[in-house]
Amino acid sequence: MKKLLSAAAALALLAQPAITFAKDREPVKISGPANAKGVTSVAIGAFNVGFIFESIDQTAASGGLMGAFGGTTKAKSELVGVTPEMMQAITDAAYADFVSQLTAGGYAVQPAADLFGHAALAKTKSQDVPLDINIALEKGSKGKATYFKPTALPSLLMVPGDFLGSGMSSMGINMAAGQASYALSTYAKDAGVGVIDVVYLIDFSQQKRPGAFSFGGLQVNSALSVSADYSRMTLIAPSGKQAVITVKAPVAVEGEFVEKSDASSGTDKALQSGANVAGGVAAAMGFGGLRFGKTRKFAFTAKPGNYEEGAAKAASLASEMLLGRLSALR
Repeated sequence: MKKLLSAAAALALLAQPAITFAKDREPVKISGPANAKGVTSVAIGAFNVGFIFESIDQTAASGGLMGAFGGTTKAKSELVGVTPEMMQAITDAAYADFVSQLTAGGYAVQPAADLFGHAALAKTKSQDVPLDINIALEKGSKGKATYFKPTALPSLLMVPGDFLGSGMSSMGINMAAGQASYALSTYAKDAGVGVIDVVYLIDFSQQKRPGAFSFGGLQVNSALSVSADYSRMTLIAPSGKQAVITVKAPVAVEGEFVEKSDASSGTDKALQSGANVAGGVAAAMGFGGLRFGKTRKFAFTAKPGNYEEGAAKAASLASEMLLGRLSALR
């Protein structure tokens, strides 16, 4: 695989469109802003980049093929062609860019060895790398994501709120997150420095979950973005208190990053169409509305090189936004 962010790639990134936010949404939400005041020396305890590979989005029951008779419309999107090497390269590039921006912003960044060598973290177990999580997205939506850590950090740690798990499988991860948060807070107090935790969730479909309904069904495009609500930066101050800056509008980059295709089979479409027609006829005859709706499957195939550069650019823009807010609080 070609080296990520080569000189040519860097020039290509500069040519990418500027940061894009959803209209009528504030770009960030800040909790505990006063806790960031006066913090100028920091250590990075976690920097995790998650990649959504599968998402199932659905509308409220208000349409279906017949329009007048209801039915939930679902869109199942799957991403293929992204290798572990690609995800690791994106994560390493995003981390290096974050540290560079952090330093340029006037923060003194402590060596990772100082943090991870502290007694407070001796019993703090790293999560599996990569870390697979079934995640709960907005109401009516769910997905599967894989998280990577930078090569420069020895452990993959999360703190409570870094993800919203779906199902029993995330209980152990939640417990470990609580332990990690306590350990990082202990280090912050002992060392007298702030500890930063970052998590970005990269979305490939740019679907507006739970999705705007239209007569033709859900519309899915192929922009890359750092997802809103599931991407954030936490600063644990030397006092042990936290300042949390959460992305509230997707940080999107448009470009030729993936190929999208309708993966719904002809049989699936025929069965759904027939079911909806039958439901409409039954409703017209007074038997009640049968709410079948319809499901569409979309396949996204990543374009090597383009996908990495797009994801890294989205992460860089998110870092610029979050660090700009953090510096203002200082």
